[in-house]
Amino acid sequence: MDEVFKALADPTRRSLLDELFKEDGQTLSMLQGRLPMTRFGVMKHLKQLEEAGLVVSKKRGREKLHFLNAVPIRLIHDRWVSKYAAPWAAALSGLKHELENRTMEKVYEIYIKTTPEKLWHAITDTGMRRKWNFGAEVISDWKPGSRIEGSGGDTLIFEGTVLEIDPPHRLVQSFTALWGEDVKSEGTSRVTWEITQVRDSCRLVVTHDRLPEGANTQLYGGWPMALSGIKTLLETGEILTTPGSLRWLEGHQDQMPGVR
Repeated sequence: MDEVFKALADPTRRSLLDELFKEDGQTLSMLQGRLPMTRFGVMKHLKQLEEAGLVVSKKRGREKLHFLNAVPIRLIHDRWVSKYAAPWAAALSGLKHELENRTMEKVYEIYIKTTPEKLWHAITDTGMRRKWNFGAEVISDWKPGSRIEGSGGDTLIFEGTVLEIDPPHRLVQSFTALWGEDVKSEGTSRVTWEITQVRDSCRLVVTHDRLPEGANTQLYGGWPMALSGIKTLLETGEILTTPGSLRWLEGHQDQMPGVR
């Protein structure tokens, strides 16, 4: 967390984050064109932002795209801001990026002190998933081509299909939101989970892509809070009582051991 504060202390690095907030997935040349400094200077600042986890870069052919990663900011929020004071991830969910075929892509990264096997279990086990995924019950046999269902009580809130699976390192699934008419019309997107062991911890990268241009922020705005929840659960055994979680947990404490 010290690295995050150090990275945010510099006004130039904050400006870079502002530019990625306005338009996610920019190249080095695009960012350099928006700031009065050399290419080397921008590279140096981007490196510090990546080391702090605030920026994630991904290769696209010959280009290297940079994405704002809201998760570290969400973790700061969860530590010092009242759990009941702000709408869930409202300040972090307005990122926009237009890729080919008029789609958007969102990338989130977090480091969790756990093993790949335990992290995979938290993602695919119904009971564990419910504790950090806003109380939703996610069911699948996690085989290629299998159906994934997420429900809240008796209501189906999302569905998908397992597109690729390589336990405990990679899962690719389709995602269709069903919790309201405003999100049903957005169609089907894709979520990729990638787990890499880093010494005694795991790097988890979640990429939510094939989102329609200008997609409803409900589709992807909850990722920072959800990933904060999975980190807290695996590292402390506690369940975050954030507003998003309480939407599903309220009235179901008897079904959720450990909720206070």
